[in-house]
Amino acid sequence: MTDLKNMSKFISLILRHKPETIGIQLDEHGWAEVDSLIEGINRNGGQKISMAVLEEIVRTDEKQRYSFNEDKTLIRANQGHSVQVDVELEEKNPPEFLYHGTGEKYVDSILKEGLKPKSRLYVHLSADTETAHKVGIRHGKPHIFRIRSGEMSRNGIKFFISANGVWLTKAVPVEYIEDN
Repeated sequence: MTDLKNMSKFISLILRHKPETIGIQLDEHGWAEVDSLIEGINRNGGQKISMAVLEEIVRTDEKQRYSFNEDKTLIRANQGHSVQVDVELEEKNPPEFLYHGTGEKYVDSILKEGLKPKSRLYVHLSADTETAHKVGIRHGKPHIFRIRSGEMSRNGIKFFISANGVWLTKAVPVEYIEDN
């Protein structure tokens, strides 16, 4: 039986960061051929995956990390890439405030340098404190920042929203960060 959680993490690694791990390539929009993904995972050893298992992972992933194209021949991660792809994000005006959850150990550097994407293409922001808390807890004791996203947008900073509702921007300068 396939461990769906661990398989989902492995697929995330492949589709967001290291497609070469199983010998596949992503197109310029982050899409991978489903057949190549399944073959590559199965060839790589460890757990086996089928189309049914892959569909179950996509359907049940609580963060809705993945999308299929219409005929399910292609799959991609919705956001979080460290490889250069254009996932055709929708540019959108954000709500007045968004939130960023992180671990307490990062608070001082964020207050000095702002939020930077580091190895990813964008900074990830949440629409509510509950989601930000869930993100922050993955990094130790959680800390939530309130971001003045409406003001950022009015000042010309672009925001995008991913297919799974995560707000993205290239960076958040210190002056837009409120420490709760």
